Amino acid sequence: MKIGILTLPLHTNYGGILQAYALQTVLERMGHEVWVLTPPKVRFELPLYKKIWAYPKRIVAKYLFGRNVKVNYEHLLDVTNSIVSKNTDSFICHYIHSFPIQQLSDIPQDFFDAIVVGSDQVWRKIYFTQSFSNKIENAFLGFAERWTIKKIAYAPSFGTDYLELDQQEIQRCAYLLKSFTAVSVREQTAVELCKSFFHIDAVHVLDPTMLLDVSDYLTLIDGGTSSLVKCSGNLHCYILDSNAEKDALVSFIAQHRKLEPFSIGKDLYNLDIDVVERVQPPVEQWLKAFNDSDFIITDSFHACVFSILFRKQFVVYGNKARGMERFHSLLSIMGLDNRLITSSAEYLTLDEINFDDVYKKLADWRIKSNAFLLSALQQ
Repeated sequence: MKIGILTLPLHTNYGGILQAYALQTVLERMGHEVWVLTPPKVRFELPLYKKIWAYPKRIVAKYLFGRNVKVNYEHLLDVTNSIVSKNTDSFICHYIHSFPIQQLSDIPQDFFDAIVVGSDQVWRKIYFTQSFSNKIENAFLGFAERWTIKKIAYAPSFGTDYLELDQQEIQRCAYLLKSFTAVSVREQTAVELCKSFFHIDAVHVLDPTMLLDVSDYLTLIDGGTSSLVKCSGNLHCYILDSNAEKDALVSFIAQHRKLEPFSIGKDLYNLDIDVVERVQPPVEQWLKAFNDSDFIITDSFHACVFSILFRKQFVVYGNKARGMERFHSLLSIMGLDNRLITSSAEYLTLDEINFDDVYKKLADWRIKSNAFLLSALQQ
């Protein structure tokens, strides 16, 4: 069977890249030919109506008030885009079977036997409409409404415990979901949202990255580029949105555990840093950081996932801007609710994680999640 995967566009998001790789791999091991729908790279360009306001405002800030701003910020990002992403692009080119398209309507109607929507926050309106299509209905396969193929949702996420959709969008997406062969979601609250707003009985399943064994990721590390290096410390700090509270927690845990903090990944959008310094490390190096660590501090959902897969002690500092429900749902099913903290005091109350217990839960959820995919594809 030829299967297309519709997920958010891949760029420098390690979790996004690896969840696409994982779902592709799982489906291929089931005997299918799999392609990831791949639009052109996101352009960092403001629409004209925003330029008319933004550019003069920046000019005033820079030349009248002496502020350190880039007037043509978006253009500078475009210029350096391919440079900073060269390592992640290399992984995508080597491991992801891309199906290049300019827009979703370009997909030949008779090419795929099935399209799988998922995973990641592909059903979160603010992300999908900014990066793939201006219509959220296309995340629910609106472009393929009349196609007679299997339509499956595997672990898409709304990111939040509420819908970022207006009433008309809810009605349209509910209608489209009725033609799906099977629907699953990544969070328990998404099950409830699907029932309440779309009148669909969705199944709660694992993020695709958790369907693979840690040995699959170790194989990627072993087969990685020659530029992979041993990490410079043993306290892995993968923080997407840094602030004073998180910095204080890192310092406290480093001192308490007598560990050396290190981080991986560069400040992608800081144009005050030379472009060479903003080049993102290889995906394999990102994975190696988990393998080399003794403890992990993160505010990233997928870093939380890989901490579990690599059996590493960890804490998560909740990231409200990027969606808290993802953390609550994952940690709850793994019996790790207390790993989501906001202070050093909470950290001190934690016991060490018993990963034998966690892996028993993980094994049960893998069986359930794989069974969903197999059943959906066989219907």
